[in-house]
Amino acid sequence: MTTDVPDIRRHLDGVQVGLDQIGEPLYSTTFVVVDLETTGGSPTSSAITEIGAVKTRGGEIIGEFQTLVDPGVSIPPMIVALTGITDAMLIAAPTIEQVLPGFLEFLGDAVLVAHNAPFDVGFLKSACRQHGYQWPGNEVVDTVTLARRATTKEEAPNKKLSTLARAFGTAVTPNHRALEDARATSEILHHMLERLARFGITHREDLDALRNPMPEKLRKKAAMADKVPAQPGVYIFRGPQGERLYVGTSKNLRSRVKSYFTRGEQRRPIREMLELAVGVDTHVCATDLEARVVEVRMIDRYRPRYNRRSTRPERTAWIGFTDERYPRLRVTRSPSGAGGLVGPMRGASQSRAAIEAVQHALGVRTCTTRLTIVPRVGARACLLKDLGQCAAPCVDGVDSGYDAAVQAATAALQGDPSPVIDALAQTIKEHVRRLDFESAATLRDGISALVDGTMRSQRLQSLRGVRLVAVKRSGSGFDVVSVVDGVLAGSARVSQGVWAACARLRDEWEQATADALVEERELIVRWLESDGTRLVFIEGEWSSPAMGAARHVHWVSARDLDRDSVEHLRR
Repeated sequence: MTTDVPDIRRHLDGVQVGLDQIGEPLYSTTFVVVDLETTGGSPTSSAITEIGAVKTRGGEIIGEFQTLVDPGVSIPPMIVALTGITDAMLIAAPTIEQVLPGFLEFLGDAVLVAHNAPFDVGFLKSACRQHGYQWPGNEVVDTVTLARRATTKEEAPNKKLSTLARAFGTAVTPNHRALEDARATSEILHHMLERLARFGITHREDLDALRNPMPEKLRKKAAMADKVPAQPGVYIFRGPQGERLYVGTSKNLRSRVKSYFTRGEQRRPIREMLELAVGVDTHVCATDLEARVVEVRMIDRYRPRYNRRSTRPERTAWIGFTDERYPRLRVTRSPSGAGGLVGPMRGASQSRAAIEAVQHALGVRTCTTRLTIVPRVGARACLLKDLGQCAAPCVDGVDSGYDAAVQAATAALQGDPSPVIDALAQTIKEHVRRLDFESAATLRDGISALVDGTMRSQRLQSLRGVRLVAVKRSGSGFDVVSVVDGVLAGSARVSQGVWAACARLRDEWEQATADALVEERELIVRWLESDGTRLVFIEGEWSSPAMGAARHVHWVSARDLDRDSVEHLRR
């Protein structure tokens, strides 16, 4: 199924679907079953004394990890009686800081399995935090949770490890020692997975359904994914009247759509959407950037009710000048028709903060009165004139010097905000000296909002009048992207023939659409500024204002591509 959104992809030869795009069967999934022995029940007050782990794939043991660990404290007598591990046994044992690197390497990217997983994972996470190691965030499976789905009360009245071992007749008997318990847990795991296969739990992506079961009426809707291609792109859930309910992107459309009905979706709005959904449409895309751009365009076009990002673009905040002889700064919702425009801003509050910073620094008037060209007879200025913070065109007219303030503000908004920063720096210091931290923070936030807004504005404007083709390595292939005037004109993913793909996209520049959404331009600029991007063709001048962008964007010549495109782009 496809959508009626215009296809921006240029179909090129060389696209190849990888094995990772069709899901990972459980028989090829690597599991690491871990068990810990500790000095107590809480990672905040207790420590690990032993780690045992078994690595399996396809039901076969491919590795084991076992070590005693010096906890740095005496083991309570009750724990000694339970595990048989004594202080004397741990005298020569390594500390957990010494053990963690080896264990994390053994774990790799496997699925982490444990019986009562919160206990074991909690101790491991705590140890990583204490010793400066980043927890890898592996997918976790708790065999207690699986047992509740795979066993009956008759065969396993409780879900203790020893009870499950007897129920499944494991070859290893649990004995409160880490490696033996891990071996027993591994056997139990594979017995339960065999049982659960009859319920459609056959791929790694299905494991979440065991932790967060879905209602039967929603699980039945998983059949929607049967005809969905296992390729990257955009998916659209439709309602009973054909209305578009939700738009999203994925590198594997089939797996992602199926996951909505098998992974126990907990967000109430999405649950509501799934109950309404009667079908799903897909739009296959050549590259991840194309998928994100198509998603943005579809959300803007159809305004699906369940997309949080479907906020109307007309609500986006910009900063501009009013159209009058003595203009003032204002927040506007239109990206055109206002002088000195800057944006998009991150909200009306940030827009007002940036405006106040410019007003305070450069003397732009704050009053909302529409002034006459020639001041009225008897007009009086406000206190800001006496404080030197406004040129007061309300009383001095064209001779007030207000035009210079407007020009300085325009230059700061459209170019370099340094004059505003420099002007406010001393004021902020003065507020701090007087312990008026609230006023100092207000000015600081205004400067931050101004710099952020001007940077975003300049980045979006940087691609105006520019046409280019760029290449970036992605997995085993290459993403080729064509951009015209800030619009994604085409893209392709190729494993070879990079030069031909670039040339073909360049030849199709004339077919590009005339305009793009702000969010689309931001996606494109971020992609171009990311590490590894190579420019192949360009017409016009593009200079990204982002810090460090020049270090990331490189040129690739035709000769380089002709000689050895793949090897050159790998560097």
